[in-house]
Amino acid sequence: MLDIGRIHRREYELDVGRTRGESRAGRASAGGDTKKTQSKRAPAGNSRKPAVGKQAARAVEPVIVAEAPGRIHFLGEHGDPFAGLYLSAAIDRWIKVAVSARKDNSLRFYAADLGERKRTTLINLKYKREDRWANYIKVAIPIFAELGFPVKGLNFTVSGDIPQQVGLASSSAIEVASAVALRGFFHAKISDRELIRRLSESHLSFFEENPNTADYLIGLSARSNQILLVDESSLSVTKIKSPFSRCKFILMDSRVPRLGVDTELAARREKLKAGLEMLAQGREASFREFATMDIMDSMGHFPEEIRRRSLHVVQEIRRVLDAGDYLARADLPGFSRLVFHSHESLRDLYEVSCPEIDWMVKRAQETVGVIGARMTGQGFGGCTYTIIKNEAVKGYRERLDDYERIFGFHPAIYEVKLATGSRVIK
Repeated sequence: MLDIGRIHRREYELDVGRTRGESRAGRASAGGDTKKTQSKRAPAGNSRKPAVGKQAARAVEPVIVAEAPGRIHFLGEHGDPFAGLYLSAAIDRWIKVAVSARKDNSLRFYAADLGERKRTTLINLKYKREDRWANYIKVAIPIFAELGFPVKGLNFTVSGDIPQQVGLASSSAIEVASAVALRGFFHAKISDRELIRRLSESHLSFFEENPNTADYLIGLSARSNQILLVDESSLSVTKIKSPFSRCKFILMDSRVPRLGVDTELAARREKLKAGLEMLAQGREASFREFATMDIMDSMGHFPEEIRRRSLHVVQEIRRVLDAGDYLARADLPGFSRLVFHSHESLRDLYEVSCPEIDWMVKRAQETVGVIGARMTGQGFGGCTYTIIKNEAVKGYRERLDDYERIFGFHPAIYEVKLATGSRVIK
């Protein structure tokens, strides 16, 4: 990844001892070699030497850099939309956000990977469609203004290597990294739990849609050798030591064009709402209450689509809980069965998979040494994950060679490791 601290200083001309010309040259080559430029020589007697020692230390604008990881949902995605339960982990793909103070009241945003710049002010801080990635940084800013910190002019730079729009929580990582960077910048004594609560409220107010609270929990709670059982309704996380020390995690982006996904998922949520109302018979309830029951008979009179959608959710909740038990006992065969059953349910009952994704999972299932494989993300394309023993990786990759010939899409393949959560790194 790019040296975001260095790029941030060049972009906003914070380097002590540089001339304006040198700073602009550095900004133009952000992250690369800087062309040497000659500033105009000042008239005799007016030349200034760069500040040194304590003077230089005082002149340097502090820059805080924080990072937040991407994440995988192994199980639980497309589960109960009203009381989410997930088996997840952070991965070693990151979003980094740098922040520093300005002398005016402007809010400036720079995406180093894209070379794009956005701006606004605190009084005009709101969602703008054209601001795209900058909107996720904006979400974190009101948290600290409401807490009474002197939020005025701020510079932000963002960079990352989380694959986008394939279900690995790159947008949530921007929000978390921004919030953690600002917490460090203002030296705010705010707990992770309080930060999650305020970030969720800010996201809802800003985007007028429910936040991905589970992503915030994972981003702040993860550890490099742990799988997380995440309960979104209680904001609790159960940490399970990973039994996959001799395995690799492989992500495969199908590169399938994904059209109309939001409409399809909204239609499924409406069916789930109707299914829950029928199961609960007029009382307040969540699907989790029915996960320990045999509800097949009671769903026999449901309309077929509502029955299939609801059955997937109830069974997925049960799979998440059982999988947590299997992993705690290092029972990999038991865990493997649940993962493959989960994908079959996404394919047949919830119907969010596609032929390309099913082909990938099938190839994995046929490979000796694969522990599990499943779709991850919103579906209708996107990404699969495969957990595979180290010695089986080469054979598995060879099996994937036919994908482009069959489907016409060139896949992107990433090997990732379990990672720790968000932190200030500079």
